[in-house]
Amino acid sequence: MIVRPYVEKGGKLFTFFCLYIAQSIPMSFFSTVLPVIMRQQQFSLETIAMLQFLKLPWILKFLWSPAIDRTSHTLGHYKRWIFSAELIYAVIIFAISFLSFQVTPYLIIGLIVMSFVASATQDIATDALAVVSFSKKDKGLVNSMQSMGSFAGAMVGGGVLLLLYNKIGWESLLPFLAIFVIIALIPLVFFRNNQMKIAPKTLAKPHPNDLLGFFKQKGIWKQVIFLFMFYAGIIGILSVLKPMLVDYGYNMKEIGVMSGIVGTSVGFFSSLAGGFIVRLVGRYAARIIFAVLIVVTAIYFYLLVTMFPVNTATLHCGISLLWGTYGLATIIVYTTAMDCVRKGFEGTDFTIQTVITHLSGMIMAVGAGKVATLFGYSGLFKLEICIAALSLIYILVIFRNKNEEKNERRITEQI
Repeated sequence: MIVRPYVEKGGKLFTFFCLYIAQSIPMSFFSTVLPVIMRQQQFSLETIAMLQFLKLPWILKFLWSPAIDRTSHTLGHYKRWIFSAELIYAVIIFAISFLSFQVTPYLIIGLIVMSFVASATQDIATDALAVVSFSKKDKGLVNSMQSMGSFAGAMVGGGVLLLLYNKIGWESLLPFLAIFVIIALIPLVFFRNNQMKIAPKTLAKPHPNDLLGFFKQKGIWKQVIFLFMFYAGIIGILSVLKPMLVDYGYNMKEIGVMSGIVGTSVGFFSSLAGGFIVRLVGRYAARIIFAVLIVVTAIYFYLLVTMFPVNTATLHCGISLLWGTYGLATIIVYTTAMDCVRKGFEGTDFTIQTVITHLSGMIMAVGAGKVATLFGYSGLFKLEICIAALSLIYILVIFRNKNEEKNERRITEQI
């Protein structure tokens, strides 16, 4: 009887791990293979950076997130949204397998955008279900599952599948990927939760205040600015990493191993550790620790291209530091985001906050291509150091002398 609650919690966590990995593998594959192909075909860094706009659905998903909150009264409603979105996701992936990027590039890009709309919808419903399914003390753990699912998806999609693509092409690979997306939903079929806390829904349609109300909360703008700045110190590095490896003479197979497998594996395990770190030291201390690591990562990459010898060993060290720091950073971002949702608007408020991070990342990634083109990789990494340092200073100044737990409790009571 004592063991049963832990088994049930483990089953719930595994369900969310599967949901997050199902949405992330195809996205990681498409996001990884297209930049490599384009760089090998001598596309400019500016043009490759424009691929970030493929993720525009993840920026705009806040527009339809209220519809999911308004129509989700029970666990069955959440399941219906998730199953429907993931089925559409799988069908589009299967359809792309019949097309060639060299022959129909615009059609493929259009289908990829549509598939990202489906995955974004699944993500809204999954995040909302996660918020109402776990207590505050366990939110760090479920966010570890979210981050681990994303990194595992990146490892498979950007590593293993990149190697398979190099051998068999996506016409043979994508059908199996579509099947996997469906299989990953199986744990959700058996998901049961008698402790869900869902606010009653009284309106049938989304209302503009669902979105604007989030920004009207007292003290919320500190969190908004934090979300916009926190990732910016490493997103630019992540966006140019693969093209940089191509410039240093590494082929698709080697890039798949270095970034897609080794790097994301480190991110996977660091995100698991991040959940326990946040639970152990608290939100405030975690913000500072992870922000310092972002500064250190940016400094390392600047030294790598200006002073250190650039070889496989130093690149592996930098890639591991980059992905490990990113994995830790995601946990504090997601955990503090869950702390700031209004009851009854879980999907909307969490989506708004993740959209802020995606928007910041897209702006930084597109800008990184321009900066790297004009000033080289060293110029970009200088800029990243400045942004990361500014983010750290912001955390120290805005949140200093604050009791984090009392602060979070006050915000929770207000919302």
